[in-house]
Amino acid sequence: MKKVFASIIAIYMLIVISACNTNDDTDNATQDMQNRNQIQDQLNPNHKIQTPSNQDINHQLGYVRYSKDEIDTQNLDNHEARIDRREMADMITRLILNNNGFNEVATLVTDQEVLIAYDRDNNSDSKLTKEVAQKTAESVMPRFYKVYVSDNKSLMYDIQSLHNSNTNRNYDKLIQKLINDMEKPYEHE
Repeated sequence: MKKVFASIIAIYMLIVISACNTNDDTDNATQDMQNRNQIQDQLNPNHKIQTPSNQDINHQLGYVRYSKDEIDTQNLDNHEARIDRREMADMITRLILNNNGFNEVATLVTDQEVLIAYDRDNNSDSKLTKEVAQKTAESVMPRFYKVYVSDNKSLMYDIQSLHNSNTNRNYDKLIQKLINDMEKPYEHE
């Protein structure tokens, strides 16, 4: 009787242990499937990624991958690349001010031009500060943008007066006048 009872307990233990093992395998398989789905969602360019509030988006890499089948060629004609002009102007201004020789910088980004006027230190080299401002804007903006730079600080107010304009090109004469003023040599007091 003891042998039968021991055999029943052994079989029961074997069933319990194997059942627990199967449950772990199921949990692992479910977890693997969830991980795969999460990765597929992250790699899907049409998926809107929710960035946790405690995570700095500036430390993330930008990545997109498409196959030919995923691109709707009918809607591709309606796709536009967009630039946040205010964000670009802010970035250019902050980058320029990180360099020595600049006291104040005003930057305007239109749909074709970048206009930069600045107040520089009196003991700074005018050619060097102009080159720094020019190259900074060129390094930030797409290549087709024309960059105009002036150390005539009075032009900062002219640039500021245009900041609420839009890019419908009705303001071409104002922009062209400002560009002409920026290209004139400026004599410091």
